[in-house]
Amino acid sequence: MIEIKNKKASFDYFIEDKIECGISLKGTEIKSIRLGLANLKDCYGVIRNNEVFIINMYIGKYDNASIFNHDERRTRKLLLHKKEILKLRDKVDISGYTLVPLSLYLKDNKVKILLGVCKGKKNYDKRQSMKENDIKREIDKAFKERH
Repeated sequence: MIEIKNKKASFDYFIEDKIECGISLKGTEIKSIRLGLANLKDCYGVIRNNEVFIINMYIGKYDNASIFNHDERRTRKLLLHKKEILKLRDKVDISGYTLVPLSLYLKDNKVKILLGVCKGKKNYDKRQSMKENDIKREIDKAFKERH
């Protein structure tokens, strides 16, 4: 199973809510994702005209395609119900949240994106997260040495 994660998202953002959505893709993009040629680094979601789009998501070119290959960083439409879009729009506009893709995966032969409704972290929050991870790592290491 193919799953591409945005590892930096949990470090840079507080993830308040998660929503699974589909994505509108071309045939060569699907084939590239199946080969694992995608990256969620530095991409984000926006809401325009009551539609959700993902901007700056990288999907590599499919080598066996001819002239019909896709643009690697094109804007792609996310597939959500209208109620979900309106709820997301309210959170983004009123509360100042950001839409960040957390992971990209295949589910029943369809590509899905786990979209996070996130709030940005400050530098001191990031330092606190690093400190907590270090403590957790030391505890795990000490536990493994004892057993």
